[in-house]
Amino acid sequence: MTIVDTRTPNPKYFISGATGDWEIVIGMEVHAQVTSESKLFSGSSTQFGNAPNANVSFVDAAMPGMLPVINEECVRQAVRTGLGLKAAINKRSVFDRKNYFYPDLPQGYQISQFKDPIVGEGKVLLDMGEDGEVEIGIERLHLEQDAGKSIHDQHPSMSFVDFNRSGVALMEIVSKPDLRSSDEARAYLSKLRTILRYLGTCDGNMEQGSMRADVNVSVRRPGGEFGTRCEIKNVNSVRFAGQAIEYEARRQIGILEDGGSIEQETRLYDPKSGETRSMRTKEEAHDYRYFPDPDLLPLEFDDAFIAELAKHLPELPDEKSVRFIESYGISHYDASVLVSDRASADFFEQVAAGRDGKLAANWVINELFGRLNKEGIDVTTSPVSADQLGGIIDLIGKGEISGKIAKDLFEIVWAEGGDPAEIVETRGMKQVSDTGAIEKIVDEIIAGNPGQVEAVKSKPGLLGWFVGQVMKQTGGKANPQAVNEILKAKLELE
Repeated sequence: MTIVDTRTPNPKYFISGATGDWEIVIGMEVHAQVTSESKLFSGSSTQFGNAPNANVSFVDAAMPGMLPVINEECVRQAVRTGLGLKAAINKRSVFDRKNYFYPDLPQGYQISQFKDPIVGEGKVLLDMGEDGEVEIGIERLHLEQDAGKSIHDQHPSMSFVDFNRSGVALMEIVSKPDLRSSDEARAYLSKLRTILRYLGTCDGNMEQGSMRADVNVSVRRPGGEFGTRCEIKNVNSVRFAGQAIEYEARRQIGILEDGGSIEQETRLYDPKSGETRSMRTKEEAHDYRYFPDPDLLPLEFDDAFIAELAKHLPELPDEKSVRFIESYGISHYDASVLVSDRASADFFEQVAAGRDGKLAANWVINELFGRLNKEGIDVTTSPVSADQLGGIIDLIGKGEISGKIAKDLFEIVWAEGGDPAEIVETRGMKQVSDTGAIEKIVDEIIAGNPGQVEAVKSKPGLLGWFVGQVMKQTGGKANPQAVNEILKAKLELE
């Protein structure tokens, strides 16, 4: 297969070496566990956290005579994912046996797909800020079964094997070598995880192993021929992926600048040391001796099957972002933050319904998300509901509370719950909009501070001092707009 380089070199991402600039080339193979109650070829549970070897059938354990039976829902989920990646769906695909030995692979081979995958070429769009939108090509998506897990730290002289994951359905999503920096790699993993979560085809929980990445890294002179790549295996966090790429690129540059050559190999990333280390020489396709699995017929489906799945796809992040910008008048940045998580996007829409979209976005992103991040809480378990936050925004819109009072009210609702309007009423938190009462306080402050009055006439910026005094005397309840208008009139600053 000929690999076509579609990217124009970006000097921003070049790495300076002792002999000149270098460019990183990155491709990813992401293994995403299919959201399904049972495994790819058996009825065993996929429940995470069960006791070791509790989710194992005779098929999963490769007992003699046990034959695989395809899980139709896993096929549907793979097609949905392909559609979400704007990819070609292959109406005929074949399962192959990939032969290799590993203690936690009970069959001695993995059922995967090689030449005829279920999904062909697609794309993922990345928003890279100042660098604009970057398109990352998807080479293919194929279905395969996961292996078990070897456990080496439970006994001084023996290893244990847990087959709970054996046979779990995986989608391997293979990107083209279009990524050129650790920033793009992190953005790609995050965006892909968001798409999968929107589709409901994978939960994206990398810490539980349901999404992990094999990261292929090579370096070259800017715009030159592709270098020899090394694969960093089973990276289980977006942050670790970025760190592994940075280290591996510099490791390879150091070898090349010293006159050495890069050996194609599989490596592991150690987060504690921040380094990659050699695991084994990288296998080629012929080493696996692929051949069609004789126990499984080819997958075949028609246009109607694909169209029916496409009809029920949810609104995906890119489309939702465009709609948020157009419907709610919010910025591109705010829209990107809100759609990065489906639950967050749904929460915002509940808050923004019938209200000022920009104000709603500001409160959801800055106040709510800021507090949720600080407390380590997900939006789905937020102490402040969408209705409550909407109620606070309504009070601001009616002029019943100021922005400062609104923040105090938010803290009360966060800690105690309750209806924002009732809290404002019972606790006397309404802002003072009575111009007569505000005028009286302004007159007293002006009369008591003749020096400041003279100073503000030459330095209008000192008006803020007077505003502060009024707010102090009213306990922050004075209507800020009314205070400013009265002060300007009294001090003849208009």
